[in-house]
Amino acid sequence: RGTLLRVLWINAIMFAVIAAAAVYGKSTALLSDSLDNLGDALTYALSLFAVTRGNATKARVALFKGGLIFVAASAVMAQVVYRLFSPALPSYEIMSVFSITGLLANGLCLFLLWRHRTDDINMSSVYECSRNDIASNLSVLVAAAGVWAFSAAWPDILVGTLLAIMLLRSSFRVVRGALSELSQERAAMTPDPG
Repeated sequence: RGTLLRVLWINAIMFAVIAAAAVYGKSTALLSDSLDNLGDALTYALSLFAVTRGNATKARVALFKGGLIFVAASAVMAQVVYRLFSPALPSYEIMSVFSITGLLANGLCLFLLWRHRTDDINMSSVYECSRNDIASNLSVLVAAAGVWAFSAAWPDILVGTLLAIMLLRSSFRVVRGALSELSQERAAMTPDPG
């Protein structure tokens, strides 16, 4: 519970900071990064609820978390479409500074969660979210370098799209794991006909 509380606060603060930077810097990739932090903060709050519950409850919470990740991915794709029709050159300086800040914060979260990554479906899905954040931060750095090198918005849009795809894949993995866990729980509770 202590670990989940710490990573919950780190992600909630980082969401607020990075979302403001994304709006100010006009960055789709950075917005994707901030939505990932928001999803994680909500995920960790749900995980706190589930941490002392049974496997079926943990699996249902993981299923909900998979849905939250899917919603975040959809929001990023909506932003990508918006930027295609309303282009703006993002600030590579803001993207760089805040992706490095996010990388440091998420590195701390990953370190805190490492020893719990195989505890159960609940903690496994929490670890998955944190690992996504590291990839997301590194991707935003790559996008910032691309915006700087080409003086164009397309690297930001491309990375935002790739991050949305990564979020979708993560969502499907979490949902698949949760459904498998629920199926096993149902099988275990079904009386043997023999």
